[in-house]
Amino acid sequence: MNKRRFVKWAQNEIAVVSDFHKRILFSDEAHFWLNGYVNKQNCRIWSEANPLVYVETPLHPEKLTVWCALWAGGILLQKR
Repeated sequence: MNKRRFVKWAQNEIAVVSDFHKRILFSDEAHFWLNGYVNKQNCRIWSEANPLVYVETPLHPEKLTVWCALWAGGILLQKR
């Protein structure tokens, strides 16, 4: 759904239910590797070090997954 359609849809919902915006939950999750690995899709690191240096890592390193949701009532947090 593009942004304009989403805004139109949200405005229509708010017209029907005035506190509709308080019922929306935004959520996401992130993985934190315990061996120090950084997912380059989520983080940008600016460094003077050589970016072509390879560091060998295990195929499936241990990680901690954190899920968080924000809504009008506060923050929900779960660690897995």
